Amino acid sequence: MIQVINRALDLLEQIANDPERPKALGDLADSLNLNHGTCANILKTLVARGYVEQIGTKKGYILGSQSYTLTANEAYRKDLLEASREEMDALTQAINENCLLAVLKENQRIAIYRTFAEQDLQVRTTDIKPIYDSASGRLLLAMLPKEKIQRFIAKYGLPSDESWPEVQSETQLLDSLALMRREELALQTIANRHVMGLAVPIYKNGLVVASLSIYLPEYRYMAMDKQKLISSLRQCAKNIHKRLN
Repeated sequence: MIQVINRALDLLEQIANDPERPKALGDLADSLNLNHGTCANILKTLVARGYVEQIGTKKGYILGSQSYTLTANEAYRKDLLEASREEMDALTQAINENCLLAVLKENQRIAIYRTFAEQDLQVRTTDIKPIYDSASGRLLLAMLPKEKIQRFIAKYGLPSDESWPEVQSETQLLDSLALMRREELALQTIANRHVMGLAVPIYKNGLVVASLSIYLPEYRYMAMDKQKLISSLRQCAKNIHKRLN
């Protein structure tokens, strides 16, 4: 049993040496002098538990989301929350609209902090939502490296007509994500609920670590200074970035 644990840890370390480059089963087994069948069985378990992800059938293995969850996740979120709370509270006070701080986990966006406006009519959204269903989720996906976006699409497919009606093909999806990446801004209209969502990235050490978003009724969005709203959202994200770095 101890030997199997050691081998599993050895495999994780080998994959983590270059986490973005898929490692073939044969290369992993040979580098550790493992029987290929034994190596395949250990990797199968690690994939099932989410610590390793298999890219296609023969492309190889990369670290899975659970491996990243182990690496100072709580400390990272604590820093992010401490940097964001005061700035988000100030933004909500200034624009009187609800704000949301979110991170990416697999195919979902997870809300980790919210602020609420003093409005009779407010827009509420769930803590966990599929990536394609929200401005914050789409923005987080758009800011990933291209190879990760391709892996995401290969694993989870295209958005449904309900979640993103403007996107009907992979080309349209990639074009939409590329525009968001260039502008560092996601805009979403939820027509059946008359809701608008806007999201921008939050950076730390050159990497996007979260999204900052505003959700509001469409009629209020149409009546306000849209550029001023977007500018306020971007400035809040920049202020959080300064606190993080």
